[in-house]
Amino acid sequence: MFQIEEELKKLPNKPGVYVMRDKEDNIIYVGKAISLKNRVRQYFRKNDKTARIIKMVSLIDHFEYIVVDNEAEALILECNLIKKNRPKFNVLLKDDKTYPYIKVDLSSDYPTVSITRRIIKDGSKYFGPYANPGSAKEMVNFIKEKYKIRQCKTLKDRTRPCLNYHIGKCLAPCMKYVSKEEYRKQIDEIMNLLEGKTEQLQKELEQEMQEASQKLDFEKAAYIRDKIQAIERVSAKQKVSNLSENDIDVIGIAKSDLEMCIEIFFVRGSKMIGREHYFYTDLKDMEDQEILAGFIKQYYFDNPNIPNKIMIKEEIEDKEAIEKWLSTILGKKVEIKTPKKGEKLRFVEMAENNAKVTLENKEKDKSEILMELKQVLNLEKLPRKIETYDISNLAGEYTVAGMCVMQDGVIKKNLSRRFKIKTVYGQDDPRCMEEVIIRRLRHSIENPRGGFGELPDVIFADGGITQIRAVKNAIQKVKEELNKTEINIPVFGMVKNDKHQTRALMDDTRKELEISQNLKNVITNFQDTVHDTAICYHRKLRDKQITKSALDEIVGIGEAKKQALLKHFGSVERIKSATIKELMQVKGISEDLAKKILGNEA
Repeated sequence: MFQIEEELKKLPNKPGVYVMRDKEDNIIYVGKAISLKNRVRQYFRKNDKTARIIKMVSLIDHFEYIVVDNEAEALILECNLIKKNRPKFNVLLKDDKTYPYIKVDLSSDYPTVSITRRIIKDGSKYFGPYANPGSAKEMVNFIKEKYKIRQCKTLKDRTRPCLNYHIGKCLAPCMKYVSKEEYRKQIDEIMNLLEGKTEQLQKELEQEMQEASQKLDFEKAAYIRDKIQAIERVSAKQKVSNLSENDIDVIGIAKSDLEMCIEIFFVRGSKMIGREHYFYTDLKDMEDQEILAGFIKQYYFDNPNIPNKIMIKEEIEDKEAIEKWLSTILGKKVEIKTPKKGEKLRFVEMAENNAKVTLENKEKDKSEILMELKQVLNLEKLPRKIETYDISNLAGEYTVAGMCVMQDGVIKKNLSRRFKIKTVYGQDDPRCMEEVIIRRLRHSIENPRGGFGELPDVIFADGGITQIRAVKNAIQKVKEELNKTEINIPVFGMVKNDKHQTRALMDDTRKELEISQNLKNVITNFQDTVHDTAICYHRKLRDKQITKSALDEIVGIGEAKKQALLKHFGSVERIKSATIKELMQVKGISEDLAKKILGNEA
């Protein structure tokens, strides 16, 4: 048995990474330390700790650690483990959305320029990210309009050039009408443009224009003149500051009572080339320094666009180690600066002000959603906590339910819950719904501080009047059973159209309540989320039962061998169709065990 106090005594005074696990063996936190002995012990000693750390420590059942040679190795390993396991108490990017990059395919003799959301090490150069996909598309269109680069996906020999050559939009490298050197000169100009290095580019183009004029090549001179004017327009749009450094990312933070926003400005050659933002919840008790350090490590991990300088308002822990790590990746010095005065401080403050505005706009949208719901549903107070439920089964088998929560206008996936149906047999969704609501209400009434929290202000049933009545019946039964006459939770149905999108809300008189398109979108997302929660749990139970019937009855097949077999073959059916020799390729599967597997009829 793991004894925390005894294991703390064994910790080495060396750099490494520590992994905190709960009693289900789930990883809940990953951290790095110059001294594992000193760092890990701090969590279990009586000192000032934030509410978040206190909660995390209360869930720790055991921990493990990995010793490395230096702090830089620890930092890289920490980032890898956080990315892979996404522990609940680490600072994590809220979602996995990807932003577009502009890709210049330098592996080709005649590179193309395109938009991509996947960054791979293929010799290409990537520019971005562009928080607004429209900006990336506009820039690529501009490049294709002003530069005669190829637009075909594959460079094949042709008997004649394509239409783009005839209309003056391509130099026809497929026909060898342009040399690699001349074509590459265009690509170098494009990369300078994307990096924001337009001043030198403009000077070079002006010189070319003068030379063309002197040679009386007025058509070429006019073409270069138009290109210069177009670059000036793009450059004017991007100019934001007189900062002298070429590559800077500026990070700002804004907080509210409910969530926080991190905003990043991308400045290249004193020009703003893009920005993006991330939202976080449940981090209000964390220090800004801790949030920034965690964010920087995750954001620049596997990111090809590391700037020369990162500017933030607060000094962060591990600053030197992070700088060294980023410098190694970039191949030149990277600094993390906290400016105290002047233009640089103003720029950091501008990022923070923008984060504040972004956060206020989001909260305004949420407030408008809650106000509309209050008005449409004729409620006495704002519906700050709304719950919805969905039943999932296959011909009455493996029946489960999913529950999702919308708190203050935001769907909280961490508050989702799953239920196995215990008292209903066969396909009877209303009775299943009744069972689930009764169980859920009991949780909060009997244990108000438990995992379900307070009772909801409103319940949305995924369906029409039948489901509404099932929920109301459940509420009434709980009121009578526990003598809780004060429980009064309004219930409404979410009615879908033919495209499975919410078209309206329904009350218990079957009256459909008209709602705005914005609210329809929010509730459709809410409906889809609870449906996914229920159906994923249903599939998990069904697949588990199928796997169990086929493998768990075989003597000599434990959990480890079962997982190894499934990982190797992909499914139970493939295991059954394998040969003895193929089965023996899996670690731990002997010839006798392989024969048992193939002879098993379960």
